[in-house]
Amino acid sequence: MAAALWKPKSLDLGLWIFLLFLNLFPQARAVVGHREPLPDDSKDNITIFTRILDRLLDGYDNRLRPGLGESVTEVRTNIYVTSFGPVSDTDMEYTIDVFFRQSWRDERLKFDGPMQVLPLNNLLASKIWTPDTFFHNGKKSVAHNMTTPNKLLRLVDNGTLLYTMRLTIHAECPMHLEDFPMDAHACPLKFGSYAYTNNEVIYLWTQGDERSVAVAEDGSRLNQYDLLGHVIGKETISSSTGEYVVMTTYFHLKRKIGYFVIQTYLPCIMTVILSQVSFWLNRESVPARTVFGVTTVLTMTTLSISARNSLPKVAYATAMDWFMAVCYAFVFSALIEFATVNYFTKRSWAWDGKKEGMEIREPFQANMARINDMRRESATLSKKANNTFNIVGTTYAINVAKDQGLTTISKSATGASAKHPYLHKMDDPYTEAKKSYNRVSKVDKISRIIFPVLFFIFNLGYWATYVNRKPAIMKANNLN
Repeated sequence: MAAALWKPKSLDLGLWIFLLFLNLFPQARAVVGHREPLPDDSKDNITIFTRILDRLLDGYDNRLRPGLGESVTEVRTNIYVTSFGPVSDTDMEYTIDVFFRQSWRDERLKFDGPMQVLPLNNLLASKIWTPDTFFHNGKKSVAHNMTTPNKLLRLVDNGTLLYTMRLTIHAECPMHLEDFPMDAHACPLKFGSYAYTNNEVIYLWTQGDERSVAVAEDGSRLNQYDLLGHVIGKETISSSTGEYVVMTTYFHLKRKIGYFVIQTYLPCIMTVILSQVSFWLNRESVPARTVFGVTTVLTMTTLSISARNSLPKVAYATAMDWFMAVCYAFVFSALIEFATVNYFTKRSWAWDGKKEGMEIREPFQANMARINDMRRESATLSKKANNTFNIVGTTYAINVAKDQGLTTISKSATGASAKHPYLHKMDDPYTEAKKSYNRVSKVDKISRIIFPVLFFIFNLGYWATYVNRKPAIMKANNLN
């Protein structure tokens, strides 16, 4: 019985020694249990920042702005333009793709950790306070969400946040088209706080007024414009709810005129020149000159309608409208000139063919009667020179060759006819009067000089005026 009692006690002593061995040597315990060693939570960065963010967001109210009741929140902004354009003239708007960056300081988000800058996921942006920035002249703005929301959020240990997003903005661009198509415009981009006045939130440019807005070198998507540059600034607007700070950027655009020269100006000039070709046609060519006049008028009408299709329906006349109106006036005047020439041509035919012809015909007929008598006398003398005459029943032949007098008379009559062929070929002055119908009209002669000279002077003054007005246009846009 003593042996039986000793055996359980020895087993308890052995178990106790084994457990003491495991406590003294943890490595052996790991091997025996086949388990990995547990990490030290105090040295894992992920765990550290998880605890930091949990502590920062614990009791954080994103409905309240930083420094509420103590100071004004400063929001520093800058813009990087990745693409600019296209620009719509009919809708007076433009499209711009930007990286919009905002930075502000929130004392509630200060932390101490192994990293000075903490990159965060965009999901955290919904849990903290962010500026309520909106674009004053934006018609439609799109925040890109493919494949994930294109947003960046960084937190600095002193509580400064950097919030960046990619936006595509359709913004208004007021245009003054009086000088179209030699016009220049300043398209604005305006943004600011929607709810906070300048006593609560103010906006500042991050890198000053020169480098806070940058445009990519290959960022222009403009076909009809040249992007000359941009000017940035700041202004204050007042409303019934208070005064608000508005950040402004004006993008200067200059229209390219090459397209309009090819499509509008050259066809108009050639149409005017074509209408003036009719001045060199015979004034009796009524069908040809009518076709020239009507065709050129219809062509100018078609060009005028097509040129207006690419413009908004403004109530004032543009530079192109003035040019086409003058060209239309030249073409229409050419048609009126032909109508005038044709009218007086018909009246000239009536005078030349009847009145003037009858005044000349009466004395001419008297002269023709005397000339005809001379012709008959010459023919009689010539006939007698070859005849014989009878004296007392005896016939004697006249020797014309020996009679120098008769021979001289005969030759003189024949010579008179030879020296003055107009006696046989003279036409009726009534026919000569009709030939004056084919003479060039004095109106055509004057028009051949006046029309081209006036059109050249107009073109010279037109292009000199609008080309020299470019600096004034840019200055006016800068003032806006």
